[in-house]
Amino acid sequence: MADAVTTQIIRNGARNFSVRLTNVSDGTGETNVAKVDKSTLVGVSGTEPASLSLLGTEHFIQGFEAVKITWDHTSDVTGLVLAGAYGQDFTAQGGVHDTGSGGSGDILLTTVGSAAANDTYDVTLHFKKKGSV
Repeated sequence: MADAVTTQIIRNGARNFSVRLTNVSDGTGETNVAKVDKSTLVGVSGTEPASLSLLGTEHFIQGFEAVKITWDHTSDVTGLVLAGAYGQDFTAQGGVHDTGSGGSGDILLTTVGSAAANDTYDVTLHFKKKGSV
């Protein structure tokens, strides 16, 4: 059996993208699972954004030690490690920026620590689409 996961796109505009991710674990957990395929997004210029900057989160993590959000690159770039129930807003700073090179720039998720049956997460991520390729 596998964790029961969902990915729901909440907003997919020319400049901004939001996604809600959920999981009810069977004890397996997730490691570097692609949650957002950047190549499927369209930015202001009508092409794939050059990168995604993380503007904010709302999250509820229960049972898992944490959930790690990374950008997929030759050397992956950790955006945030989320735990507990919280919301974060990085818009005043312009977002948490993807500083990586090589690779896809896709958004990956890893559950941190030992997973147990019925551990859950509910994570909403808000991104700004930056530039275009």
